[in-house]
Amino acid sequence: MNTRNKLKILNDPIYGFITIPNPLIFDLIEHKYFQRLRRISQMGMSYLVYPGAHHTRFHHALGCMHLMQKAIQVLRFKGVVISEEEKDALLIAILLHDIGHGPFSHAMEHSIVNSVHHEEISLLLMERLNAEFNGSLTLAIEIFKGKYPRKFMYQLISGQIDMDRADYLKRDSFYTGVAEGNINSERIITMLNVVNDELVIEEKGIYSVEKFLVARRLMYWQVYLHKTSLVAEQLLIRVLQRAKELTLQGANLQASAALSFFIQNEISIEDFNEEVLDRFAKLDDYDVISAMKEWMDEDDFVLSNLCQMIINRDLLRIKIKNKKIASKKIQNETESLMQKYNISKHEASYFVFSGEISNQAYKTTSQNIHILMKTGKIQDVVKASDQLNLKALSKPVTKYYICYPKDKL
Repeated sequence: MNTRNKLKILNDPIYGFITIPNPLIFDLIEHKYFQRLRRISQMGMSYLVYPGAHHTRFHHALGCMHLMQKAIQVLRFKGVVISEEEKDALLIAILLHDIGHGPFSHAMEHSIVNSVHHEEISLLLMERLNAEFNGSLTLAIEIFKGKYPRKFMYQLISGQIDMDRADYLKRDSFYTGVAEGNINSERIITMLNVVNDELVIEEKGIYSVEKFLVARRLMYWQVYLHKTSLVAEQLLIRVLQRAKELTLQGANLQASAALSFFIQNEISIEDFNEEVLDRFAKLDDYDVISAMKEWMDEDDFVLSNLCQMIINRDLLRIKIKNKKIASKKIQNETESLMQKYNISKHEASYFVFSGEISNQAYKTTSQNIHILMKTGKIQDVVKASDQLNLKALSKPVTKYYICYPKDKL
């Protein structure tokens, strides 16, 4: 007879002790699909800028579950009826919301699978787990997909002030040391309520929401869209694209079985059968890092140089502008590189490229943050706030970048 204690307590550097509330959630955390998240970095290549940013999706998922426990406790205290079944489903849905992330979080979506987003893979993995756990994730999947009639539950998982954002802003701020992102998630959660099946924040919490939105804006410019993180992620995407291109031309590149499969095959969401899903579940940051260490010594000029840049942190130069990059500038840098190394225009395009980044802290078009005024009236946070900045935060700000080599590759 197995008498193993499954009601464990974990020590988290952000919140202190986190309790695993029931045996099902313990078993999900123990599952190999979830344990893989220990090997997926939360912030991609940001550790090249912020040396402390080595935390993982595993940390983040547990933190989200902890905050969801707090949110359910607060809402129940305020008279919102949440059954035990709904509570478990909310905890499972937020715990597994990122389970489909590939190596270095977002880089894979743009390189070795064809526009397959991590949410789609998360759903496939959740459905696989549901079959394994005899249908006990059915309600969690319904909430995750936004199909459950109680709308506020979906907003807790995927909204503009959900438990995902409440954790990652605080956690990423802690591990990067960027104090501007440190939000008061406890205060925001304490101010949560539900009116007409919609999630609202009580008026007393409006300043915490303002701080949350400002922190989100600052974290995007200072951390998530930091120019060095940006160029490193672009290089990683190009490493995987070049590896795929060479493999399809017949090259035999050294890589793990899982990574080799995705490099050798064109995979879109329709191809994600059980076998592909199993292969994906074996893929993590370590596969990519070890492959790049091998590929540094490849004969291909492009692949070896790209890998050396990332492994040795000797990246491309990047400039960010408020105006679109002149095509003449891109052309000049491309031609200069072609002549210097006697490479084709296509090969040079791996080292000279441009793009755009956008930052919008608050979207007024979807799942708005509603403030419950003392009068009982419900207002959008932009109208309810006396902070003029909030209107500005709801407008997208777009900047443009160009990447090109320093003096020599």
